[in-house]
Amino acid sequence: MDLVTVQDHPYQSAFYDSWTLVTHLMSRTERITVVPTVSSLPLRPPAVLAKAAASLDLLSGGRLELGLGAGAFWEAIEAMGGPRRSPKEAVDALTEAVEVIRAMWSGEHSVRVPGRHYALAGAHPGPTPRPDLGLWLGAYGPRTLALTGAHGDGWLPSHAFLGLDRLGDAVQRLDDAARGAGRDPASLRKIYNVAGRIGPQDRGPFDGPPARWRDDIRIALTEHGMNGIVFWPCEDHERQLQVFADELVPLVRQDLPDDRPRGTTDAPASPDGS
Repeated sequence: MDLVTVQDHPYQSAFYDSWTLVTHLMSRTERITVVPTVSSLPLRPPAVLAKAAASLDLLSGGRLELGLGAGAFWEAIEAMGGPRRSPKEAVDALTEAVEVIRAMWSGEHSVRVPGRHYALAGAHPGPTPRPDLGLWLGAYGPRTLALTGAHGDGWLPSHAFLGLDRLGDAVQRLDDAARGAGRDPASLRKIYNVAGRIGPQDRGPFDGPPARWRDDIRIALTEHGMNGIVFWPCEDHERQLQVFADELVPLVRQDLPDDRPRGTTDAPASPDGS
């Protein structure tokens, strides 16, 4: 396994706070990378979020990537004191937040960023994280895909909202935006969040025996350009993760080119299965 991801839904009473959980996981591991997928921007001011990510990145020896999303479940967000935003406002706020986070990671003595939702007025960034701390965005629409391709380091879509039948078109939009910004699309991490079940009956994509999963993952990786899979088991979490690790991951690795970089193949779900 290469990667553990943790959902960020503070309004869910059964969930631990994601940043507390991420820090706990860092303290219990030595090698694996941990990613909040994705941090709920309306409930986490980007300047403070940037500082928290930079701090944990340094304290963990560079084992964090920052996942960020525009927000969802607006009634629950509003109930916790966050803003309710229209789709346009949410994307505008995400765009400003990316600028704020980049400025807070810049290492400059003082930074200013204009903005309607988020701004910096002579803030003093620090500590400065490692240069390759990534900002990975959860994106689906044309504007957020363009933002990710032009300014993000990674992409975190979920199969439940973007099926295999539509994945290729979204990747094309992402790659076109990257090329339009003078970037190499191959440099982006493209991690597919998959909620599913490994079992004897083939019920469709990511819900069937290991052979079905192997084919679905191969399609996502080799035909649609994804370079990571996160498994969120729908049930029987520990056993499902064990089957994924022991049976499925070795099969998938056989399907990949020998020169594929280590760390770009597979990823488990978070420990609570979310």
